[in-house]
Amino acid sequence: MIHVPAEPAGRLSDAWRACVGTGRLGLALRRDYQDSLALLQRDIGFRRLRGHGLLSDDMGVHRPYEWQGSRRTHHSFTYLDQVFDALLATGIRPFLELGFMPREMASGTQTVFWWEGNVTPPADEKEWTRLVRAVLTHLIDRYGLDEVRTWPVEVWNEPDLPPFWQDADEAAYHRLYEATAHTVKEVDAELAVGGPALSPAADGWLERFAEFAERRDVPVDFVSRHAYASGPARNVPFGTHQTLAPASTLLDQFAQPHTALAGTPLAGLPVHITEFNSSYRPDNPIHDTAFHAAYLAPVVAAGGDHADSFSYWTFSDVFEETGIPTALFHGGFGLLTHRQIRKPTYHLYAFMARMGEQQLARGDDHLVTRHADGRITVLAWAPVDPTGETPGPDGHTLRLSLPVAGGGGGEVFVRRSSVDEERGNAYTAWRHMGSPRSPRPGQLDMLHEASEPARSHSRLPVDNGRTDLAVTLARHEITLVELTPVDDETPPWWDERRLLGGEPA
Repeated sequence: MIHVPAEPAGRLSDAWRACVGTGRLGLALRRDYQDSLALLQRDIGFRRLRGHGLLSDDMGVHRPYEWQGSRRTHHSFTYLDQVFDALLATGIRPFLELGFMPREMASGTQTVFWWEGNVTPPADEKEWTRLVRAVLTHLIDRYGLDEVRTWPVEVWNEPDLPPFWQDADEAAYHRLYEATAHTVKEVDAELAVGGPALSPAADGWLERFAEFAERRDVPVDFVSRHAYASGPARNVPFGTHQTLAPASTLLDQFAQPHTALAGTPLAGLPVHITEFNSSYRPDNPIHDTAFHAAYLAPVVAAGGDHADSFSYWTFSDVFEETGIPTALFHGGFGLLTHRQIRKPTYHLYAFMARMGEQQLARGDDHLVTRHADGRITVLAWAPVDPTGETPGPDGHTLRLSLPVAGGGGGEVFVRRSSVDEERGNAYTAWRHMGSPRSPRPGQLDMLHEASEPARSHSRLPVDNGRTDLAVTLARHEITLVELTPVDDETPPWWDERRLLGGEPA
């Protein structure tokens, strides 16, 4: 029995909801995307959204033209306005990532992804900085300076990887960052600019970035990197399988910037993990499973110890880096499939959104919080092994002694919501259906129904201000238990035996 103290250890960090990832920003023009975002914000309520492609050609911002014998540039904000209007209407703000390079401004032809984001440096640095200045100035004009000052500005994405930055040329990235950061500060000194948005594979980049920033007196308001825990890809048609490191590896990666920057001028800056997930592949079926939710539960519960934000990559399967998805469930990054079917990891975040503000206890398989009104909430998960080994058929049992507001005796109302291999798991239902690539309307209805967590209700006695809770977790289960003191208003004449007209004995 674990004795949960009555006094809080502190406030529950909300770094888990500070940001979430998305496919390229141009996808925000689609109805399925906007419907998914509205559901996400209703159930979870992320604060910021980060995605690629703000400056890529499908957004149509950079529009060069010829006039009177000279090359000129027109900056168009038609799609940009529609995208940001749609985001703000749902209560989510952008985490701006400046990239990729407009084709007509690029120094080369190298691209990344099916949608061909150009990943080469600008042919003309001044043209690039004019673009950055024009975009930020327009955003301030449209949404107001106080609003845009809350939008972090990140320079590029994973420049340490050749697919995202031509030849992974570190010196060229430093030049881009320096020119961009100074431009951001020229627009407004209080805009927050940072980077370098490194991949987990970056070796020494962050330390050298700090040295460069100090040597060149370049503004850096935050540092960013990414975290993934998957091994080499084993490809099958339209899919990928990978080994996974223990989930604690992700927490180690979250903590790495603080360790790497200790003793440098960048020590103590906010750390944003602007992408994280188990696998870095958008076609790995692990993302669709109950295993994935249980695997990430300790990361989501503890990640705020190590980073100011850690952004799940991504909120929706409306995502096209490797092409248009070929099936409803295809291993996409999203918390939601197309058509807003909730995956088990979606419920992990929705459960976190119902936790209290005060953290009472945290362990290898649980997180306990209290709301301001005294309600107790318990998030529990079945520990998983990245090899797939799990506890035996009897499940994993957690026993807690919990403090109850008000002290004394009485009872608490217990509401439990659970997701595991069979319950709250549309992926399992889809597999039982025969894995239809394009489910018919009736099948979609069944999948939405299957995605609902299992719910149960009961009461527990309170003795001397405490109640004992025993929770047995099935394979790969996550569960949310909410306990509310009972204020019993049952009339004294109520008797279940009267329901069919009989008299009590």
